[in-house]
Amino acid sequence: MDSLNSTLSVSSFVHPAFFFIRGVSNIPHVKYYYIFLCFVFVVTVLGNSFVMFIICTERSFHTSKYLALFNLAVADLCGSTALIPNLIKTFLFDSQYISFNACLANMFFVFFFSFMESLTLTVLAYDRFVAICLPLRYHTIITNTNMAVMLSVLWTYTAVFLICTIFFITRLSFCKTIVVDSYFCDHGPVFRLACNDNYPNHIIAYVGITLFLYIPFVLILLSYVFITHALFKIATWEGRFKALKTCSSHLMLVAIYYFPVVGTYIAALHFTIHPNARIINTSLSFAIPPMMNPIIYVLNTEEIKECTKKLWENTRNNSVLFVKL
Repeated sequence: MDSLNSTLSVSSFVHPAFFFIRGVSNIPHVKYYYIFLCFVFVVTVLGNSFVMFIICTERSFHTSKYLALFNLAVADLCGSTALIPNLIKTFLFDSQYISFNACLANMFFVFFFSFMESLTLTVLAYDRFVAICLPLRYHTIITNTNMAVMLSVLWTYTAVFLICTIFFITRLSFCKTIVVDSYFCDHGPVFRLACNDNYPNHIIAYVGITLFLYIPFVLILLSYVFITHALFKIATWEGRFKALKTCSSHLMLVAIYYFPVVGTYIAALHFTIHPNARIINTSLSFAIPPMMNPIIYVLNTEEIKECTKKLWENTRNNSVLFVKL
């Protein structure tokens, strides 16, 4: 009987009913920051919904490149929806307790769509690499079918990894504090609360950062090394500029997404970052790129600008006609 009791005590896991999301502390007028994030969310929803609508309705955009761009808009929209409304509810309306299962769901969806954004940017870099370095083979390599298969594999690959991540969180016992030092159910701050062995979770955290942040970033940099080499083979500066212009939107998206996140992780390895600074920086890193992505593509992609102008003119003409009637 004693051996049975000891076995049951070892195999059982203690899960709290709730976690408490601490967020930032001792910052005056911090509610204005959450109001700003509310504005960011509205712009994100409108911008990405507009991009998705244009790609769906305009037949000329039914190509592999715009399929990847549609996937990016979906990841941006869903990622912001998973993070910002819950963040506003938590801190603007003082609802900082979250149930254990809701916490795991929040963790899964925030990281899932953020990782998908990173992987989609890598796919778009591959698209630009083939278009500039292998232009004669572009339409045989980057087909709609190949792009759909590639994106489907990435969605499955990301989901499986995060399901494993959540599974290992459920293997932890939480018998100390329930206060999460972050602005959402962040993986690192949650598994560090465990009072049993959380070494597998440490490994998963490093593997996740490597697979979904560092490796995609390195692959993007390598693609642009080859693109730069290919540009120097173009005889005229006009031709080089024209080819480089097709990459300008993507380069801006990469800079906005990766530089703040990578900078934060590198700084954390060498310095002690104040929790408030880390929370504000990472929350902006999650919130700003989904808002900026549709704006950058609309302003820098000639086809989308022309389609937007045509749509605006048609809407205005229809409004004038309706008023006259």
